[in-house]
Amino acid sequence: MKEIAIMSGKGGTGKTSITAALSALAGKQAVVADCDVDAANLHLLLQPHIEHEEDFYSGKLAVIDYDLCTDCGICQEKCVYDAIDLIDGRYVIDEISCEGCSVCFHLCPVDAIHMEESLAGKWFRSKSRFGNPFIHARLGIGQENSGKLVSKVKAEAKKVAEAQKIPFIFVDGAPGVGCPVISSLSNVNQVLIVTEATRSGLHDLQRLVQLIEYFKLKASCVINKNDLNGEMDRAITEFCEAHDIPVVTRIPFHPAFYETLQEGKTLLESGYPEIIEKIENIYQHLTEGEKVS
Repeated sequence: MKEIAIMSGKGGTGKTSITAALSALAGKQAVVADCDVDAANLHLLLQPHIEHEEDFYSGKLAVIDYDLCTDCGICQEKCVYDAIDLIDGRYVIDEISCEGCSVCFHLCPVDAIHMEESLAGKWFRSKSRFGNPFIHARLGIGQENSGKLVSKVKAEAKKVAEAQKIPFIFVDGAPGVGCPVISSLSNVNQVLIVTEATRSGLHDLQRLVQLIEYFKLKASCVINKNDLNGEMDRAITEFCEAHDIPVVTRIPFHPAFYETLQEGKTLLESGYPEIIEKIENIYQHLTEGEKVS
């Protein structure tokens, strides 16, 4: 089983469009995991049928028992997150601001505060319209445990792949270099970086590559919108060469990307042979290890 993470240093590079097209090409040969749980949108293109959904709990939330509370105010005084307000003579905990640090729980003189598991979101096991097992999730509003939810999505995807003897897992990772990105990269076999020929594309590619090299992962790159800026295209190519990252292909700015998004289709269904060929080349590189073009 080979786990492949499709990543980008910034949003808007076309990462999810390419992931959806690769998923459509793979069909039942790949489990797809949407690990961009903060802003999940891969389901809009894969249009999955949900087979199982489950609440995801992570972290703790302070809860006041008003039958015991004496309104002493110690909890509000000691809360460094300003998560406790006095409203109409009663101390109230703001669920969004509470970090679950338990200071109020430990300092309450009458044991009127207890800690409960926080409902952080939901995760789903589905079937995409292309036959892929599809694991995805939705992070709750104001929740900050995206890295843990990503780990859950990846674990479920691996479980399905092993049970059904599916050879590939495609991970649509979150953009950037934060906690959900680190979770997306854990234990993968290969990383496909999708960047764009802009100054910010180069800058964020450099940050992402630094993280990938820290974890000693094998990586390759796709330069999308490569004709927007020839200077940046060359700079990205030179950077990749210096870091032994092969450029799989270059994709010029093309209407296929926004047309398919508007229609809820993948690039494989775009009707543009030149774009479909690019996707097929990427797929071959990732799944068969052929020479890059």
